[in-house]
Amino acid sequence: MGKRKNIRRNAPRQAFLTGILLPIIAMAAFVSSVAAQDMSSHHHLGASSDSLNPNPETTQDWAKDRLSKSPRHREWMKVRNGNREVNSFVVYPEVSKKATAVVVIHEIFGMSDWVQQLTDELAEAGYIAIAPDLLSGMGPKGGGTSDFDSNSVRQAIGALPSDQITGDLNAVSDYVSKLPGANGNVVVAGFCWGGSQSFNFATNRPSLKAAFVFYGTPPANNVQGQPFAIDKVALGRIKAPVYGFYAGNDMRVDATVPPTVDAMKELKKTFDPVTYEGAGHGFMRAGEPNSPEPQPPVAKGDAAADKTAADDYQKALAAYKANRKARDDAWVRWKAILAKL
Repeated sequence: MGKRKNIRRNAPRQAFLTGILLPIIAMAAFVSSVAAQDMSSHHHLGASSDSLNPNPETTQDWAKDRLSKSPRHREWMKVRNGNREVNSFVVYPEVSKKATAVVVIHEIFGMSDWVQQLTDELAEAGYIAIAPDLLSGMGPKGGGTSDFDSNSVRQAIGALPSDQITGDLNAVSDYVSKLPGANGNVVVAGFCWGGSQSFNFATNRPSLKAAFVFYGTPPANNVQGQPFAIDKVALGRIKAPVYGFYAGNDMRVDATVPPTVDAMKELKKTFDPVTYEGAGHGFMRAGEPNSPEPQPPVAKGDAAADKTAADDYQKALAAYKANRKARDDAWVRWKAILAKL
Protein backbone atom coordinates (compact mmCIF):
# COMPACT_ATOMS: atom_id res chain seq x y z
CA MET A 1 0.00 0.00 0.00
CA GLY A 2 2.82 2.38 0.95
CA LYS A 3 4.34 1.95 -2.44
CA ARG A 4 1.02 2.54 -4.18
CA LYS A 5 0.47 5.74 -2.21
CA ASN A 6 3.95 6.81 -3.15
CA ILE A 7 3.24 6.21 -6.83
CA ARG A 8 -0.02 8.13 -6.60
CA ARG A 9 1.69 11.03 -4.88
CA ASN A 10 4.42 11.10 -7.60
CA ALA A 11 1.98 10.87 -10.48
CA PRO A 12 1.16 14.61 -10.59
CA ARG A 13 4.91 15.40 -10.51
CA GLN A 14 5.55 13.04 -13.44
CA ALA A 15 2.70 14.58 -15.35
CA PHE A 16 4.19 18.03 -14.73
CA LEU A 17 7.62 16.88 -15.97
CA THR A 18 6.14 15.22 -19.02
CA GLY A 19 3.62 17.84 -19.93
CA ILE A 20 5.46 21.05 -19.10
CA LEU A 21 9.15 20.76 -18.26
CA LEU A 22 10.15 18.37 -21.03
CA PRO A 23 8.76 20.58 -23.82
CA ILE A 24 10.54 23.54 -22.23
CA ILE A 25 13.81 21.59 -22.08
CA ALA A 26 13.35 20.50 -25.67
CA MET A 27 12.69 24.06 -26.76
CA ALA A 28 15.77 25.28 -24.90
CA ALA A 29 17.89 22.65 -26.61
CA PHE A 30 16.48 23.70 -29.98
CA VAL A 31 17.19 27.38 -29.31
CA SER A 32 20.72 26.51 -28.16
CA SER A 33 21.27 24.50 -31.32
CA VAL A 34 20.04 27.33 -33.52
CA ALA A 35 22.22 29.81 -31.63
CA ALA A 36 25.27 27.59 -32.07
CA GLN A 37 24.58 27.29 -35.80
CA ASP A 38 24.09 31.05 -36.03
CA MET A 39 27.38 31.65 -34.18
CA SER A 40 29.11 29.26 -36.53
CA SER A 41 27.59 31.06 -39.48
CA HIS A 42 28.80 34.41 -38.19
CA HIS A 43 32.32 33.08 -37.71
CA HIS A 44 32.27 31.79 -41.28
CA LEU A 45 30.98 35.02 -42.73
CA GLY A 46 33.37 36.97 -40.54
CA ALA A 47 36.31 35.94 -42.69
CA SER A 48 35.81 39.16 -44.62
CA SER A 49 35.59 41.33 -41.51
CA ASP A 50 38.67 42.31 -39.54
CA SER A 51 36.55 42.74 -36.41
CA LEU A 52 35.66 39.03 -36.44
CA ASN A 53 38.82 37.77 -38.10
CA PRO A 54 40.95 35.89 -35.52
CA ASN A 55 44.13 36.73 -37.47
CA PRO A 56 43.65 39.88 -39.59
CA GLU A 57 47.41 40.27 -40.09
CA THR A 58 47.55 36.94 -41.91
CA THR A 59 44.15 36.80 -43.59
CA GLN A 60 43.23 39.53 -46.07
CA ASP A 61 40.27 38.66 -48.29
CA TRP A 62 41.05 41.57 -50.59
CA ALA A 63 44.47 40.07 -51.31
CA LYS A 64 43.07 36.57 -51.67
CA ASP A 65 40.47 37.83 -54.15
CA ARG A 66 43.08 39.54 -56.33
CA LEU A 67 45.28 36.47 -56.30
CA SER A 68 42.39 34.24 -57.38
CA LYS A 69 42.05 36.32 -60.56
CA SER A 70 45.72 36.14 -61.51
CA PRO A 71 46.43 34.38 -64.84
CA ARG A 72 49.96 33.44 -63.74
CA HIS A 73 50.98 29.91 -62.80
CA ARG A 74 51.50 29.51 -59.08
CA GLU A 75 52.23 26.53 -56.86
CA TRP A 76 53.32 25.44 -53.40
CA MET A 77 56.62 23.60 -53.20
CA LYS A 78 58.32 21.86 -50.29
CA VAL A 79 61.98 22.87 -50.35
CA ARG A 80 64.38 20.69 -48.39
CA ASN A 81 66.76 22.17 -45.84
CA GLY A 82 68.38 19.15 -44.22
CA ASN A 83 65.58 17.41 -42.34
CA ARG A 84 63.26 20.38 -42.74
CA GLU A 85 60.69 20.96 -45.48
CA VAL A 86 60.09 24.65 -46.15
CA ASN A 87 56.66 25.22 -47.64
CA SER A 88 57.18 27.86 -50.32
CA PHE A 89 54.80 29.76 -52.59
CA VAL A 90 56.11 30.19 -56.13
CA VAL A 91 54.68 32.33 -58.93
CA TYR A 92 56.03 32.35 -62.48
CA PRO A 93 56.08 35.31 -64.87
CA GLU A 94 54.65 35.14 -68.37
CA VAL A 95 57.87 36.01 -70.21
CA SER A 96 59.81 34.77 -73.21
CA LYS A 97 63.26 34.69 -71.59
CA LYS A 98 64.81 33.38 -68.41
CA ALA A 99 64.14 35.56 -65.39
CA THR A 100 65.79 36.79 -62.20
CA ALA A 101 64.37 35.22 -59.03
CA VAL A 102 63.15 37.20 -56.03
CA VAL A 103 63.05 35.55 -52.60
CA VAL A 104 60.32 37.24 -50.56
CA ILE A 105 60.65 37.24 -46.76
CA HIS A 106 57.36 37.72 -44.96
CA GLU A 107 56.55 40.06 -42.08
CA ILE A 108 56.46 39.04 -38.44
CA PHE A 109 52.89 37.92 -39.12
CA GLY A 110 54.13 34.97 -41.16
CA MET A 111 52.80 33.77 -44.49
CA SER A 112 49.87 36.09 -45.14
CA ASP A 113 47.48 36.46 -48.06
CA TRP A 114 49.14 39.81 -48.79
CA VAL A 115 52.60 38.21 -49.05
CA GLN A 116 51.17 35.83 -51.63
CA GLN A 117 49.62 38.74 -53.51
CA LEU A 118 52.94 40.60 -53.51
CA THR A 119 54.68 37.47 -54.79
CA ASP A 120 52.22 37.41 -57.67
CA GLU A 121 52.82 41.13 -58.31
CA LEU A 122 56.54 40.45 -58.69
CA ALA A 123 55.77 37.73 -61.22
CA GLU A 124 53.51 40.18 -63.02
CA ALA A 125 56.54 42.48 -63.28
CA GLY A 126 58.51 39.68 -64.96
CA TYR A 127 60.31 37.86 -62.14
CA ILE A 128 60.14 34.38 -60.67
CA ALA A 129 59.05 35.02 -57.10
CA ILE A 130 59.19 32.61 -54.18
CA ALA A 131 57.97 33.23 -50.65
CA PRO A 132 58.92 30.63 -48.02
CA ASP A 133 56.84 30.14 -44.90
CA LEU A 134 59.65 30.28 -42.36
CA LEU A 135 57.33 28.77 -39.75
CA SER A 136 57.03 25.56 -41.78
CA GLY A 137 56.88 22.58 -39.44
CA MET A 138 57.04 24.79 -36.36
CA GLY A 139 53.31 24.90 -35.61
CA PRO A 140 51.67 23.02 -32.72
CA LYS A 141 50.00 20.76 -35.31
CA GLY A 142 53.17 20.36 -37.33
CA GLY A 143 52.18 22.97 -39.89
CA GLY A 144 53.28 26.54 -40.45
CA THR A 145 51.78 30.01 -40.10
CA SER A 146 48.19 28.75 -40.28
CA ASP A 147 48.69 26.85 -37.00
CA PHE A 148 49.07 30.11 -35.06
CA ASP A 149 46.78 32.93 -33.98
CA SER A 150 47.71 36.61 -34.26
CA ASN A 151 49.50 36.67 -30.90
CA SER A 152 51.33 33.38 -30.95
CA VAL A 153 52.58 33.83 -34.52
CA ARG A 154 54.71 36.80 -33.47
CA GLN A 155 56.17 34.88 -30.57
CA ALA A 156 56.90 31.87 -32.77
CA ILE A 157 58.70 33.95 -35.39
CA GLY A 158 60.64 35.82 -32.72
CA ALA A 159 61.86 32.48 -31.39
CA LEU A 160 63.12 31.15 -34.75
CA PRO A 161 66.84 30.24 -34.59
CA SER A 162 68.92 32.54 -36.80
CA ASP A 163 70.86 29.62 -38.26
CA GLN A 164 67.62 27.92 -39.25
CA ILE A 165 66.36 31.09 -40.96
CA THR A 166 69.60 31.41 -42.93
CA GLY A 167 69.52 27.72 -43.82
CA ASP A 168 65.93 27.93 -45.04
CA LEU A 169 66.65 31.03 -47.13
CA ASN A 170 69.78 29.46 -48.62
CA ALA A 171 67.85 26.31 -49.53
CA VAL A 172 65.07 28.34 -51.15
CA SER A 173 67.59 30.51 -53.02
CA ASP A 174 69.43 27.43 -54.31
CA TYR A 175 66.15 25.85 -55.40
CA VAL A 176 64.77 28.86 -57.26
CA SER A 177 68.08 29.70 -58.93
CA LYS A 178 68.12 26.29 -60.60
CA LEU A 179 64.58 26.31 -61.98
CA PRO A 180 64.53 25.86 -65.78
CA GLY A 181 63.09 29.34 -66.29
CA ALA A 182 65.57 31.08 -63.99
CA ASN A 183 68.67 32.93 -65.19
CA GLY A 184 70.60 32.13 -62.01
CA ASN A 185 70.38 35.61 -60.50
CA VAL A 186 68.78 35.79 -57.06
CA VAL A 187 67.76 38.84 -55.04
CA VAL A 188 66.04 39.01 -51.67
CA ALA A 189 63.31 41.34 -50.45
CA GLY A 190 61.81 41.47 -46.97
CA PHE A 191 59.21 43.49 -45.11
CA CYS A 192 59.12 44.54 -41.45
CA TRP A 193 60.76 41.61 -39.61
CA GLY A 194 61.47 40.24 -43.07
CA GLY A 195 63.23 43.48 -43.98
CA SER A 196 65.67 42.93 -41.13
CA GLN A 197 66.11 39.33 -42.26
CA SER A 198 66.77 40.52 -45.82
CA PHE A 199 69.59 42.75 -44.55
CA ASN A 200 70.93 39.89 -42.46
CA PHE A 201 70.74 37.42 -45.35
CA ALA A 202 72.89 39.75 -47.43
CA THR A 203 75.64 39.21 -44.83
CA ASN A 204 75.37 35.43 -45.23
CA ARG A 205 74.96 34.87 -48.98
CA PRO A 206 77.66 36.63 -51.02
CA SER A 207 76.16 35.49 -54.35
CA LEU A 208 73.04 37.65 -53.96
CA LYS A 209 72.64 40.24 -56.70
CA ALA A 210 70.80 42.69 -54.42
CA ALA A 211 68.99 42.96 -51.10
CA PHE A 212 65.84 45.05 -50.69
CA VAL A 213 65.05 46.11 -47.14
CA PHE A 214 61.54 47.42 -46.55
CA TYR A 215 61.33 49.16 -43.15
CA GLY A 216 63.75 46.73 -41.53
CA THR A 217 66.77 47.25 -39.30
CA PRO A 218 70.43 46.30 -39.97
CA PRO A 219 72.30 43.51 -38.17
CA ALA A 220 73.14 44.53 -34.61
CA ASN A 221 75.42 42.99 -31.99
CA ASN A 222 74.07 44.57 -28.82
CA VAL A 223 72.39 42.28 -26.32
CA GLN A 224 68.70 42.79 -25.66
CA GLY A 225 68.07 45.77 -23.39
CA GLN A 226 71.32 47.49 -24.33
CA PRO A 227 71.78 50.48 -26.68
CA PHE A 228 71.57 49.72 -30.39
CA ALA A 229 74.94 48.87 -31.96
CA ILE A 230 75.47 47.98 -35.61
CA ASP A 231 77.36 44.77 -36.29
CA LYS A 232 80.11 46.05 -38.57
CA VAL A 233 81.71 42.63 -38.79
CA ALA A 234 78.51 41.26 -40.32
CA LEU A 235 78.13 44.24 -42.65
CA GLY A 236 81.69 43.69 -43.80
CA ARG A 237 80.64 40.37 -45.36
CA ILE A 238 78.07 41.98 -47.66
CA LYS A 239 78.86 41.76 -51.38
CA ALA A 240 75.53 42.86 -52.88
CA PRO A 241 74.09 46.38 -53.00
CA VAL A 242 71.47 47.00 -50.32
CA TYR A 243 68.46 49.20 -51.09
CA GLY A 244 66.37 50.58 -48.23
CA PHE A 245 62.72 51.62 -48.31
CA TYR A 246 61.66 53.47 -45.16
CA ALA A 247 58.55 55.22 -43.83
CA GLY A 248 58.70 58.85 -42.68
CA ASN A 249 56.55 58.08 -39.64
CA ASP A 250 58.54 55.12 -38.35
CA MET A 251 61.21 56.50 -36.02
CA ARG A 252 61.81 53.15 -34.32
CA VAL A 253 63.34 51.96 -37.60
CA ASP A 254 64.33 55.33 -39.09
CA ALA A 255 66.68 56.07 -36.19
CA THR A 256 68.87 53.17 -37.34
CA VAL A 257 69.31 54.51 -40.89
CA PRO A 258 71.93 57.28 -40.34
CA PRO A 259 74.36 55.03 -38.43
CA THR A 260 73.84 52.35 -41.07
CA VAL A 261 74.70 54.84 -43.80
CA ASP A 262 77.88 55.77 -41.93
CA ALA A 263 78.89 52.17 -41.27
CA MET A 264 78.28 51.02 -44.86
CA LYS A 265 80.18 54.03 -46.19
CA GLU A 266 83.09 53.30 -43.88
CA LEU A 267 83.12 49.69 -45.09
CA LYS A 268 82.81 50.79 -48.74
CA LYS A 269 79.53 48.93 -49.18
CA THR A 270 76.59 50.08 -51.30
CA PHE A 271 73.60 51.18 -49.25
CA ASP A 272 70.93 53.32 -50.89
CA PRO A 273 68.06 54.24 -48.52
CA VAL A 274 64.98 56.27 -49.46
CA THR A 275 62.43 57.53 -46.93
CA TYR A 276 58.83 58.04 -48.00
CA GLU A 277 57.47 60.99 -46.07
CA GLY A 278 54.06 60.72 -44.48
CA ALA A 279 53.99 56.94 -44.74
CA GLY A 280 53.85 54.57 -41.79
CA HIS A 281 55.51 51.25 -41.02
CA GLY A 282 54.08 48.58 -43.30
CA PHE A 283 53.13 50.97 -46.11
CA MET A 284 53.66 48.37 -48.85
CA ARG A 285 50.72 46.38 -47.53
CA ALA A 286 48.64 49.28 -46.17
CA GLY A 287 49.03 51.15 -49.46
CA GLU A 288 47.88 48.38 -51.79
CA PRO A 289 45.29 49.73 -54.26
CA ASN A 290 42.89 46.91 -53.39
CA SER A 291 43.29 47.40 -49.63
CA PRO A 292 39.97 48.82 -48.32
CA GLU A 293 39.92 52.59 -47.87
CA PRO A 294 38.80 53.87 -44.42
CA GLN A 295 35.08 54.58 -44.33
CA PRO A 296 33.55 57.73 -42.78
CA PRO A 297 31.85 57.15 -39.41
CA VAL A 298 28.09 57.22 -38.96
CA ALA A 299 26.94 60.00 -36.63
CA LYS A 300 25.42 58.68 -33.40
CA GLY A 301 24.05 61.91 -31.94
CA ASP A 302 26.76 62.38 -29.34
CA ALA A 303 28.58 65.56 -30.40
CA ALA A 304 31.84 64.80 -28.59
CA ALA A 305 31.97 61.19 -29.72
CA ASP A 306 31.03 62.09 -33.29
CA LYS A 307 33.80 64.71 -33.45
CA THR A 308 36.36 62.22 -32.15
CA ALA A 309 35.23 59.66 -34.72
CA ALA A 310 35.38 62.25 -37.51
CA ASP A 311 38.88 63.33 -36.48
CA ASP A 312 40.05 59.72 -36.32
CA TYR A 313 38.61 59.11 -39.77
CA GLN A 314 40.47 62.07 -41.25
CA LYS A 315 43.73 60.84 -39.71
CA ALA A 316 43.13 57.33 -41.03
CA LEU A 317 42.28 58.67 -44.49
CA ALA A 318 45.41 60.85 -44.58
CA ALA A 319 47.53 57.86 -43.53
CA TYR A 320 45.88 55.67 -46.17
CA LYS A 321 46.64 58.20 -48.91
CA ALA A 322 50.24 58.66 -47.73
CA ASN A 323 50.78 54.89 -47.61
CA ARG A 324 49.23 54.50 -51.05
CA LYS A 325 51.59 57.12 -52.54
CA ALA A 326 54.60 55.61 -50.78
CA ARG A 327 53.70 52.15 -52.00
CA ASP A 328 53.27 53.33 -55.60
CA ASP A 329 56.52 55.33 -55.54
CA ALA A 330 58.40 52.43 -53.95
CA TRP A 331 57.16 50.03 -56.64
CA VAL A 332 58.39 52.37 -59.40
CA ARG A 333 61.83 52.56 -57.78
CA TRP A 334 61.96 48.82 -57.04
CA LYS A 335 61.07 47.83 -60.60
CA ALA A 336 63.62 50.26 -62.01
CA ILE A 337 66.40 48.74 -59.89
CA LEU A 338 65.36 45.18 -60.72
CA ALA A 339 65.35 45.96 -64.43
CA LYS A 340 69.04 46.98 -64.26
CA LEU A 341 70.26 43.79 -62.57
